[in-house]
Amino acid sequence: MDKIKSFAGDIRDSRIALYMENVSTLYAGEKKPSIFDISLKVRYGDFLLLTGPNGAGKTTLIETALGLLKIISGRVLLFGYHIPGEKYKALHFVSYVPQDFMKSPLEPYTVKDVVAMGFASRKRPFEKLSKEERKKVKEVLDMVGVGELINKPIGKLSGGQQQRVTIARALVRDPLLLFLDEPFSSLDPEGREYMSDLFSEINKHGTTIVMVSHDKNYIPHRCNRIVEMMNGKIIRERVKCMKL
Repeated sequence: MDKIKSFAGDIRDSRIALYMENVSTLYAGEKKPSIFDISLKVRYGDFLLLTGPNGAGKTTLIETALGLLKIISGRVLLFGYHIPGEKYKALHFVSYVPQDFMKSPLEPYTVKDVVAMGFASRKRPFEKLSKEERKKVKEVLDMVGVGELINKPIGKLSGGQQQRVTIARALVRDPLLLFLDEPFSSLDPEGREYMSDLFSEINKHGTTIVMVSHDKNYIPHRCNRIVEMMNGKIIRERVKCMKL
């Protein structure tokens, strides 16, 4: 953490993981901004839930924070690094579980291979896993409840099992900030309850979490803030999480 720099005193003093100030962004080929004048601070240790109807801008907010979209006004800092200019420095501390988690063609790979991809930014091409990394892969698979599937082809798993593997891939690098986009979408009720408790436990041990969810019945008990969005804007923020 000593290498994480801060540009603004307010960000440094308040220990801000994500800072967005009057941010509007644009998807390629579109003329109308996708999110408008967004201001948000996510402090270290927060468990923030982003909610709102489809098209509200929740995923867009995450993609903006990750430097994936064109920022047309405002500024974004992630661990004090300017986004998008310094995003590759900031993303060392971040993991992301997208909603379309199996969009990439992963059929030829085993569960172990997919989780090991979480180390990619820290290793040279084709570099083998160390003994400690192999142990970590097994540890996170056990953590998400699919340790017995470690050698199975990813394409042979159910949607819920694939989602758990994708979450394990995000956790294997021990992120300081974890973005989760609809992490319960392919899980059955038992799986949702299990993962809700797991996310709370991860947050308890120091990982900051920003989670998008439509499922109002599975709000992790560690959640401490709810931000509601509509039509690309933040319309309300609650400092206590409860079923909406």
